[in-house]
Amino acid sequence: MATFLIGLAVLLVGGYVYGKFVERIFGPDVRTTPAYAQGDGVNYVPMKKWKNALIQLLNIAGTGPVLGPIQGILFGPVAFILIPIGCVLGGAVHDYFSGMMSLRHNGDQMPGLMRRFMGKGVYQIYSIFVCLLMFLVGVVFIYTPGDMLAGSILGLSTSFTDADGAMLGIGALAPILAIYGIILVYYLVATVFPIDKIIGRIYPVFGAILLLSAVGIFFGLFFTGGVFQLNELWGAWPAWVSLDNLVPLFFITVACGIVSGFHSTQACIIARSVNSEFEGRNTFYTMMILEGFIAMIWAAAAMVVYNNGVAEAGVTGAVAVVGLISKSFLGEIGGIIAILGVVVLAITSGDTALRSLRLMIADCFHIGQVSKTKRILLALAIFVPVAVILVYSKLDPNGFNILWRYFSFANEACAVFAFALISVYLFGLRKPGIMTLIPGSFYMFVCSSYLLNAKIGFGLEWGVAYAVAGVLTVVYAGLVVRAGLVRRKRLENGGMAEAKAMETPDDSADKAIEQSVA
Repeated sequence: MATFLIGLAVLLVGGYVYGKFVERIFGPDVRTTPAYAQGDGVNYVPMKKWKNALIQLLNIAGTGPVLGPIQGILFGPVAFILIPIGCVLGGAVHDYFSGMMSLRHNGDQMPGLMRRFMGKGVYQIYSIFVCLLMFLVGVVFIYTPGDMLAGSILGLSTSFTDADGAMLGIGALAPILAIYGIILVYYLVATVFPIDKIIGRIYPVFGAILLLSAVGIFFGLFFTGGVFQLNELWGAWPAWVSLDNLVPLFFITVACGIVSGFHSTQACIIARSVNSEFEGRNTFYTMMILEGFIAMIWAAAAMVVYNNGVAEAGVTGAVAVVGLISKSFLGEIGGIIAILGVVVLAITSGDTALRSLRLMIADCFHIGQVSKTKRILLALAIFVPVAVILVYSKLDPNGFNILWRYFSFANEACAVFAFALISVYLFGLRKPGIMTLIPGSFYMFVCSSYLLNAKIGFGLEWGVAYAVAGVLTVVYAGLVVRAGLVRRKRLENGGMAEAKAMETPDDSADKAIEQSVA
């Protein structure tokens, strides 16, 4: 179990040390936050710091840090090292700067930050990717929790078709459709109501279920005999392990446990509820480290299950393996609690993904969101196509796999944009933008090589895909550095008023906030 424990040490110790360094680079200060400056009682609402942190964790930790590692461990114990390193140096940095930049710029959502720092052209391209991602997250996180509830807890069929591929009758479909419908209605309510009325109140309950399930699986690793069945990085690996095309496939598969572009959109939501910039490291950086911890737990549990022959990789499927892991480690009752924890992860990401999509569309088309009628109409315009795609994907036997591939690619593509944005911001202020340029360039290579090879992309041979991806990565890095230097020059030649406004503490900050920081 040494490799697993070393990975946990890298994650926790590295996260603490590097998190303090990242915070020092940004330089939080005492100023009035958007929760107070733009307070509207709907989206800009100050909440307690523990609640903001918990909501951020539940928002970002969808089924990605569960389903991803269950599939990613098929690359072997190398996952126990790559997950923590990527999380500390990439994912947590990505989440922190995204949230803090939004916090310092009026609670702007990611498209607004892209327009501000990257220009109209990049903003338009990014908006397409991020809206597609939010839409796919909404669909995936109805699909997966619905199937887990139906299959692993209620023992119902989750298929829309029979053995011959013909669609089942409405009577047979009624139970699963009812479950999807309940989740969809909850999403609509959570998307439309003020953030502190639904999300702010129900998430502590969800958080308790999440912690019970994660802690249960973690201790199960030590008390079920699984401690003797985790392979070491330097030892013999089981036959089911393969390192073929580790880059990019591992990093696309384990996206949410390492780096996820989706997280930046969620950080910008919580930025509108934070009381002080000094809460940022715990709210954004540390919560991503906790997601990495969840990913490590499920990766280790999956390795134990595969080594015991309980499930064959690629036969049972990642969603069903969640149930097998939970019940193998915790028994029938404990397993149900663990499965509910995974369901909670999905639901608490799906609702805020659709909330993000509503806010982005509203900002883009200048649709006021204080009016309840406008919020409901815009939400319905989003939810109808979500329901259509959900049904379409259920009718195709390979529907979920296709859906997950598009989701994974869009997710990492959005991270590439976010790293570019943060790098330009840092270079412009003469700060070390290299700390985000490196992971951004790496994920540019991951995304481009994956798309160039994949069936959903260009279908090129791996050798050609790697070569072209290498060229695209060099171009990406060059353009990011150039944009950062251009911004620095503009700020130094007459644009320093903007920099001063954003980087100088606000002396008129509310006394309540100052006391909170103290």
